[in-house]
Amino acid sequence: MEISKAYNAIESEKKWYSYWMEQNFFHSEPDEREAYTIVIPPPNVTGVLHMGHMLNNTIQDVLVRRARMLGKNACWVPGTDHASIATEAKVVDKLKKQGINKSDLTREEFLKHAWEWTEEYGGTILSQLKRLGASCDWERTRFTMEGDLSAAVQEVFIDLFNKGLIYRGVRMINWDPSAQTALSDEEVVHKEVNSKFYHIQYQVEGSDEKLTIATTRPETILGDTAICVNPTDERYTHLKGKKAIVPLIGRVIPIIQDDYVDVEFGTGCLKVTPAHDINDYELGIRHNLESIDILNDDGTLNEAAQLYVGQDRFEVRKQIAKDLKEKGALIKEEDIQNKVGYSERTNAAIEPKLSMQWFCKMKEMAAPALDKVMDDTIKFYPANTKNTYKHWMENIKDWCVSRQLWWGHQIPAFYFGNGANDYVVAATAELALELAKEKSGNFTLTVSDLRQDEDCLDTWFSSWLWPISVFDGFKDPNNKDINYYYPTNDLVTAPEIMFFWVARMIMAGYEYKDLPPFKNVYYTGIVRDKQGRKMSKSLGNSPDPIELIEKYSADGVRIGMLFSSPAGNDLLFDESSCEQGRNFSNKIWNAFRLVKGWEVADIEQPESSKKAIEWFDHKLNETLITIEDHYGKFRMSDALMSTYKLVWDEFCSWYLEMIKPAYQQPIDRVTFDATIMNFERILKVIHPFMPFISEELWHLIADREEKDCLIVAQWPTIGTPDEKLLADFDYTKEIVSAIRNFRKSKNIPNKDAIQLKVKLNDAYNKSFDSVLTKLGNIEELEFVTDKVDEAMSIVIGKNEFFIPVSGAIDVEAEKEKIQKELEYTKGFMKGVEKKLSNERFVNNAPEAVVAIEKKKLEDAKARISVLEEQLSNLK
Repeated sequence: MEISKAYNAIESEKKWYSYWMEQNFFHSEPDEREAYTIVIPPPNVTGVLHMGHMLNNTIQDVLVRRARMLGKNACWVPGTDHASIATEAKVVDKLKKQGINKSDLTREEFLKHAWEWTEEYGGTILSQLKRLGASCDWERTRFTMEGDLSAAVQEVFIDLFNKGLIYRGVRMINWDPSAQTALSDEEVVHKEVNSKFYHIQYQVEGSDEKLTIATTRPETILGDTAICVNPTDERYTHLKGKKAIVPLIGRVIPIIQDDYVDVEFGTGCLKVTPAHDINDYELGIRHNLESIDILNDDGTLNEAAQLYVGQDRFEVRKQIAKDLKEKGALIKEEDIQNKVGYSERTNAAIEPKLSMQWFCKMKEMAAPALDKVMDDTIKFYPANTKNTYKHWMENIKDWCVSRQLWWGHQIPAFYFGNGANDYVVAATAELALELAKEKSGNFTLTVSDLRQDEDCLDTWFSSWLWPISVFDGFKDPNNKDINYYYPTNDLVTAPEIMFFWVARMIMAGYEYKDLPPFKNVYYTGIVRDKQGRKMSKSLGNSPDPIELIEKYSADGVRIGMLFSSPAGNDLLFDESSCEQGRNFSNKIWNAFRLVKGWEVADIEQPESSKKAIEWFDHKLNETLITIEDHYGKFRMSDALMSTYKLVWDEFCSWYLEMIKPAYQQPIDRVTFDATIMNFERILKVIHPFMPFISEELWHLIADREEKDCLIVAQWPTIGTPDEKLLADFDYTKEIVSAIRNFRKSKNIPNKDAIQLKVKLNDAYNKSFDSVLTKLGNIEELEFVTDKVDEAMSIVIGKNEFFIPVSGAIDVEAEKEKIQKELEYTKGFMKGVEKKLSNERFVNNAPEAVVAIEKKKLEDAKARISVLEEQLSNLK
């Protein structure tokens, strides 16, 4: 078979992905095998592939492909999330461009536009994942807004409400004025920003005395309902029971006392705005203060503010500072840095706001979810992420689950009156009617008297059910899929959604299945550029993943992502790593072309080839054990590097050199067959990382049955490596490398044969001498008992290797070189001796560490002895 000179990655990727799909290799059905299940972190339905997706899904695909080769029934469930805030914002923006305002539409009309948008753009990211090589079970693709999954959301909401875990009430929440919806605490990103402290004076009623407060939000003074001081603060004890006057609007407010105020901080006086600050809200409850909400939902000021009505909050901030200054109430502006909350989705500055919302009690569900992570029933990788999880779970707050949006799961609550408690929760209006009649005692109510809650649920309220709902675990709690695939095995996700998603899935898993949703959670790092900045569209520092694939191949990009992705640490992405990945593909391709280009003959097998095959078998077993350990600890980058070194260094650089026939000479059939077998084993090891080129070569290396594909081939069996044999060969490699360095330094071509005389001062295994002779191009290998005159001496360990040079050696240059090494080694030895003479080190350091230092000292003394002898030989 003729092999093309260059590997055509694009053609190969298209061919093999289509073939895998045709053969249904990605699809899974329950059977007698052990299940291996991963559910994809569902990307936004209208999103496109970014570098974080690339990393996350590459890791998932590596795990799934390896599990498949291990004989497990691998099931990787794909799907998308409806992403309420992001998708609704895009639809609203699209409608605006068409001259349509959301407010002019009915809910049904708006949802029609949202579904059209979803159907047009919803499949983009999944099709892009196919370009990456993701071997998802596409027949199982789910969407969080599809019928059965929506029913599951509704069922859980009703169940939690009936259990008393979901309630409705007025609470201080995070308000996004851009999306005009409530947000949970986890959807708020706190950023360090440059701000100003405005020092404002309030007149004490009935006196000339003034109190100074400092605030970063002067516009909120229009909603002030108290001034608060600490009861122990002697500066203000005389003001007990008195009142102050709010500047500009003249509102008279009480001066209250509460130990919440820090005497040492600022002026010791605090303005209290219960409707616009969570801490002020708590003070308001304790002191029965009025709450005055001065903001409209869009961030403009309302009638309650009395001034600046209809103006944006940030415009008012500038204007009120000027007006306060003009009135003599603003006495100082101070530049500061402080943290401000921003909406994760819209990047709008968050406003604390009192609002009637739906909440889910979390403490009860958090208890088992915390216990099962801390006792390693569910293992986190890296393990230190457990500390972050523990802190959050121990300080968990109730989850605000309602959103003032139309795109999403509408809350199944129905109102039948105007009272705070005039509502029922039910799956349908018909069921709600029966409950409403019973609750109200009004049996004349009709469905038309009911109105369903306009709000929808937080997107994460569907995502937290994902591992159960994708297998229809709510629709049919004991169906064969949920019983077979749940709990899932591994979850690969980003640490920033530990609380949004991971923690809540664990809670839902124990609440509804009394089982964990997964056994392991692997947290990837954040993909950053070379400057350490998080990749984002706004910074313009994120490459297009599809363009990268077209430039470097899917295998090249997969490798490039994983080369620099240690577990849990951020990835500093450099496009050159993708080039390195492509070069690795070319290396494997060229190695294959080399082997397939040899003529095969029924001739005697050289001893060097026998040893090469024996050595590589043990080296492969040793590497497989290492790789197995890395996989088990989710050290994906380390598993890849071990694979890379096995192929590039051990197989291509050493093994092929050892068995390569002489120029224009054939290779013996035994060695060739063993080499093909080794190549096949290597292809199996690289397949999870590089599925396309490995599958291509799998079919070029031998004639195979139609369905005999590498994707379903058996993972290599692991034997017990001979550590002594491997160590002996490593020693041989050192000798060969030293000889090659000698040739280079003396300009002796590799094709010129040399003599090698060996003086043994230590243990030496001669079993690899045939390999040494071949790789070093040694025409005569002799063991001697004395030093050899007119020869270059190479010391490996304690043994000396002499290469006769027939007067060609520059004695003075060699003496200078040896003298420098001798001085360095003596300095090194003194450093080790100093360390070992330190009693504190010897007594406190681990025994193994001390043993290593003693071995260093022994080796240094032996090296000094050899170098001194070499110097004496040259005199």
